[in-house]
Amino acid sequence: MSEMQLNQKGAKLVDILSGQEERILAEWMKEMTGSTRRGDLIKESELRAECTQFLKLLKQTTEAAGTDFQSPSFGPMREMLSDVSRGRAQKGFKPSETATFVFSLKRPLFDQIQTQYKGDTDAMAAEMWSLTELLDAMGLYTMEVFQKSREDMIRRQQEELLELSTPVVKLWDGILALPIIGTLDSARTQVVMESLLQAIVQTNSRMAIIDITGVPTVDTVVAQHLLKTVTAARLMGADCIISGVRPQIAQTIVHLGINLLDVTTKATLAAAFSVALQRLGISFVRDAAKS
Repeated sequence: MSEMQLNQKGAKLVDILSGQEERILAEWMKEMTGSTRRGDLIKESELRAECTQFLKLLKQTTEAAGTDFQSPSFGPMREMLSDVSRGRAQKGFKPSETATFVFSLKRPLFDQIQTQYKGDTDAMAAEMWSLTELLDAMGLYTMEVFQKSREDMIRRQQEELLELSTPVVKLWDGILALPIIGTLDSARTQVVMESLLQAIVQTNSRMAIIDITGVPTVDTVVAQHLLKTVTAARLMGADCIISGVRPQIAQTIVHLGINLLDVTTKATLAAAFSVALQRLGISFVRDAAKS
């Protein structure tokens, strides 16, 4: 389709919008009742402001670039739709409710087209088809941005949960403890390793205890992840002790033939802490007067 034809279609849409903004806005707001007009998630004044801005941009953009949504002139419109989609993703809207923000505008605009082209069915059909293509492209664009925003939110939440589930605790000057609860996978191992190495640098610690009491099972993959963490800590100048090795885990490690001979292991965190103190040359003497 030539640029002249696109501009002609844009000019027709501008004619439809001119002088009818308030009426179209009222009908559009009515159409969204029960779908995207969620009073529990968005104020009516905010929704009205978004709709008003949308109609303004729609008129300006189609006047300049016709109905080609991929045109650079539609940049402000795409930016506005991106803001709307991201905002709805954060507020808790459903994907269908977000897309309906655009799709619900069809009926009000179609009514105006029918009024303006009454008696000219060919022109009416052509204008409705052009408008349908434009609004469908906009609706699909909002869905894409919404889905990406939701995925980004979920990824950030997962990263935050991983960081919260792998706290590094300072037990003593020069001694850190990293209690692990749950299964170790590749993503979590990366978070564990980064947290531990950062804490070693910040505290200048020489001993690190990795406690696996809360790890349900240890297989070859989990053992490899543990060894990677131990190796990384050693490269930073800290010796590692693995605590929480229960009888079942010890049998599994032996059965799988996993080599942990060069890694100190202890059954409890207390025993590992005692070894760490000894390696740092720290000893305690019981006060006989209080015993």
